[in-house]
Amino acid sequence: MDVKTYWQHFKAHHPEITTDHYDAYAFGSSDATADLLAHLVKIGQKTATTSGVELYEADEPFPFVGEYNIILDAQGNPVCVTQTKVTETVPFDQVSQEHAYHEGEDDRTLSTWRKEHRAFFTREYQVAGQTFNDQIPCFCEVFEVVR
Repeated sequence: MDVKTYWQHFKAHHPEITTDHYDAYAFGSSDATADLLAHLVKIGQKTATTSGVELYEADEPFPFVGEYNIILDAQGNPVCVTQTKVTETVPFDQVSQEHAYHEGEDDRTLSTWRKEHRAFFTREYQVAGQTFNDQIPCFCEVFEVVR
């Protein structure tokens, strides 16, 4: 099922939702990661994510509380719908243990979160012609699965 049809099907089962706004995306930088993280979201283990504020395009909106998102697998197929519940911007080195746990990955500890995200952000910042450091502003988002 394509993304638009998936959204229409979701809305048909949730008549209280009147918006036609949603974002659709896959997590991660590889197919294997996208599939794994989509699965973790679907089963409710992954309920948070983090992005680099400086990696957003100038005209790219940030997620906002109440926004619906369609999580995609590596092939672009819809896996589930989430709704953003909390957003905040904090420096990389101040992301909390609680947030790391809610990201649902690996052993869910802050030390592993920092190791994995430091490697990820270092690559992403390099691609963008920027330099990662532990003070980069991180956009932290908490969400829940609604379908």
